[in-house]
Amino acid sequence: MVEWWNELDEILKILYCIAIPATLIMVIQTILSLVGGFEGGAGVDFSDTSGIDFNGGSDIGDLSDASDLGGDDFLGDGGNPADFSIMSMFTLQGIVTFLTVMGWTSIVAIGAGTPAAISIIVGVALGFVSMFAVAKLIHISGKLTENGTLNLNNAIGENGKVYIPIPAESTGEGKVTLYLQGRYAECDAITFEKEQIATGTMVRITDVRNGVLIVEIDK
Repeated sequence: MVEWWNELDEILKILYCIAIPATLIMVIQTILSLVGGFEGGAGVDFSDTSGIDFNGGSDIGDLSDASDLGGDDFLGDGGNPADFSIMSMFTLQGIVTFLTVMGWTSIVAIGAGTPAAISIIVGVALGFVSMFAVAKLIHISGKLTENGTLNLNNAIGENGKVYIPIPAESTGEGKVTLYLQGRYAECDAITFEKEQIATGTMVRITDVRNGVLIVEIDK
């Protein structure tokens, strides 16, 4: 082993020092992800403005359009699983994937007789492709998880029908049914209307607080 190492030129030694540790880290990441030890939390979605009062009492429910804030679908901040951004490539998984693919690709190319400079360029290119692929897979996985979990904030501005009468002036909870995220859902709801909202009445969701919809009669 020592003789083999001493026979390598400096470029190959550097590439092996990059590829081997990166491969070991990738294996550890894979094992931890399989046993559930490498899963991140849901993070913070700064687009959630429900329950925040900016006007001294009036409820804000129309800030869901990110285009008003100058957002970009591709160059987003990556904080929301629905947004894919360039920066989402530069995660621990992405960097480790890049180093692994770049290192081993360059080593194999040099071993096949390709000039070192060209081998490294090819390795870097394939490394970035693999980095992008991993980021995209994580992005798709995050969207599937998000789509599978009912997010009541998506109900703001939508219409629903009262299923169980909703007491007046938020004195109790009723239930509404609505079509949300591709399926029908039954959700708890309150209202600030002066009179009880009867079963079958069409309502509009204006806000969400503590997992309860705030509704008003759809006029």
